Amino acid sequence: MATPRSKAGTKGVPRHLRRQQMLEAATEEFGRRGYAAASLAAVAERVGVTKTLLHQYFGTKEDLYVACLVPVGDSLLDTIRTAMGEGGTTPHTPLRVLRGIFVALEGRRESWFVLYDRSLPPGGEAARTAATYWAAVDALAAEGTAELLHAAGSTDPLDADALRHVWTDLVGTLVRWWVEHPEETPEAMTRRCARLFAVAAALPGEPDPPK
Repeated sequence: MATPRSKAGTKGVPRHLRRQQMLEAATEEFGRRGYAAASLAAVAERVGVTKTLLHQYFGTKEDLYVACLVPVGDSLLDTIRTAMGEGGTTPHTPLRVLRGIFVALEGRRESWFVLYDRSLPPGGEAARTAATYWAAVDALAAEGTAELLHAAGSTDPLDADALRHVWTDLVGTLVRWWVEHPEETPEAMTRRCARLFAVAAALPGEPDPPK
């Protein structure tokens, strides 16, 4: 995880820049600790403001979380859509998507956990907003994996559903591993994924029949 940043200080800082400082500090706090354990006092202390001022800018803890979540979700969705392109999914698309995600998250890797936080209060605005982004990401994954299977000659909808689950779990696992290895650049991580994919592609497609 990223190390806590020092106080930014806000004296004489324009309002829009001070707001951005608060969002960056809150995104790091929520990403590192999760919604349930995150402390607004820690966010305020990191920026060098009072909790009262933080509330004046963003309202409740959940309001602040949503303010952090929306730019993270929008950025990742745009990244995935751009990586998928308009020409249809190809065998190179998965690596392009992964590279796009790594590049988008570099310097703020903890923001991945703002989007995928399972400690959000059920039924609240934060949970509803996060679920909307999850559904959009899953829809893109379903589209891409179905196109890959169709190109490979499979039209079985259960194949498509299974591969979509495998892909979304794989992306999450790879990002979490990457967060734990800060020395890995986005390019190095992309090359590592390419090697792993090459090993998987070399595996036999059908098991040997029982003797």
